[in-house]
Amino acid sequence: MAFHASAPREEESKTIEVSSNSKGGLFGTGLSEWFAVPIGMAAAVPMIKFDWLVINEEFQLSAVFVAFCVAVYTQGGDAIHKSLDERAQTLLKEHNEAEDKVISALEQKLEFLKANQTMVSDFEAINELREGAYNNLNTAGAIKPQHDFKIQVERVLSMIAQEEASVTEKTKTALMEEATANVTDQFTTSKALKKSALDSAIAQIKGTSNKGGIKDPVQDAFVKFFQDKAAEAAKVTDDSEEKAQRAAVVAKINAICKSEGFFFNVDSNGKAKMNA
Repeated sequence: MAFHASAPREEESKTIEVSSNSKGGLFGTGLSEWFAVPIGMAAAVPMIKFDWLVINEEFQLSAVFVAFCVAVYTQGGDAIHKSLDERAQTLLKEHNEAEDKVISALEQKLEFLKANQTMVSDFEAINELREGAYNNLNTAGAIKPQHDFKIQVERVLSMIAQEEASVTEKTKTALMEEATANVTDQFTTSKALKKSALDSAIAQIKGTSNKGGIKDPVQDAFVKFFQDKAAEAAKVTDDSEEKAQRAAVVAKINAICKSEGFFFNVDSNGKAKMNA
């Protein structure tokens, strides 16, 4: 139910009760109202004669005003009453509509406040979730640097292994090229080696190489070359080439450490140093 602060307007019809003793007519005597004319004339003569009633401009003005009031009351009273009543009804309707809007807004606010009764518990739950998330982040923050450091070390070790494999492959290729050139030169210049190589080839074709005890001179030449090379390498004390290779690898590692923000770098001796 809509409640309004304004007092309710109740239109009640009132019945005017006419006394049963009244006979109507002039002053309730039952006589015609026209008898008021001679009575008024008869009463006006002595009143004017003895100056009981002074007919002056004030009296005339008051008489005109009273006549105007009577005419307005009798002719336009209902119209004025209806106009004022319609205005009052319009004002009351506007006032009630404004109150209805205020009541509706207050009801919506009440529903909103009822819906927010659990706001405290909701915020407490949110704070608990936030605290748990912060704890998880702190735990992850303690582990993540170690994980990142492990990945960086593995990256550097993988790079070193690739560089070593590349250097080894290049060394093998160079040795094989050198050995091939050396053996080819030996067999080109020596007739005895040519003859032994030919005999070995013929024996392998016939399948008698194992029975006759004939060795492969080409294989022996390669083996001898590598044995001599190993002996020469053992006698060499100059490690400048090794140092140059290590310096190149260290430079590559430090370049990656700097560009990717590693936790460490490598000094000239190949030892890792943590960054401050």
